[in-house]
Amino acid sequence: MDASAPTHIAHRDNHTHRDVNGGWLRPAVFGAMDGLVSNLALMTGVAGGAVSQQTIIITGLAGLAAGAFSMAAGEYTSVASQRELVLAELDIERGELRAHPKDERDELAALYESRGVEPELARQVAEQLSKDPEQALEIHAREELGIDPSDLPSPTVAAVSSFGSFALGALLPVLPYLLGASALWPALILALLGLFACGAVVARVTARSWWFSGLRQLALGGAAAGVTYILGTVFGTVVG
Repeated sequence: MDASAPTHIAHRDNHTHRDVNGGWLRPAVFGAMDGLVSNLALMTGVAGGAVSQQTIIITGLAGLAAGAFSMAAGEYTSVASQRELVLAELDIERGELRAHPKDERDELAALYESRGVEPELARQVAEQLSKDPEQALEIHAREELGIDPSDLPSPTVAAVSSFGSFALGALLPVLPYLLGASALWPALILALLGLFACGAVVARVTARSWWFSGLRQLALGGAAAGVTYILGTVFGTVVG
């Protein structure tokens, strides 16, 4: 048996990578983080003005609803626009494949040649792949546009996931008040713990350690809450 075989097998079995696209994890965590930071900052700013507990609760719930709907609408519009642009480009490419099949085959063969494939083999591969129009469209889309026609993002899924993750994050600072808390500190502690947890989860799709990512997010969120609390105190004094 070849002495290099064990090494090759070991490399094959252990050769794994992080999900560099983030999959569902990245948008979900960042949506929750956005909800946490924005609503925590909003509530601490209002609390700094020495308002009533009821006012803080209404502010937090209003911030949750407004932010979640805004995120959902923004994500839906963004993803829908991107999808429509991609579909328009695919229609153009589909028309080119019908109108100029030889030119498109030559273009594909030239692309493979530029990547080091022998000219004759590149031509044969291009001809073979171009026999199926849908397969040809998919390959041209991948190579020329950098997209996968069979895996286009859904505007509805993007909107619903953004709404849910933002609302979940924004709920944390409000929750202690809904459960009867009358002071700001329980909401602040719960929100900061949530920020640390979100930062730690983000470390799954980065090269940073979980504690570094958690502490960084906690510090950023805490700073935002501190600044808005000071501003709320100042504004409350001036207005009062």
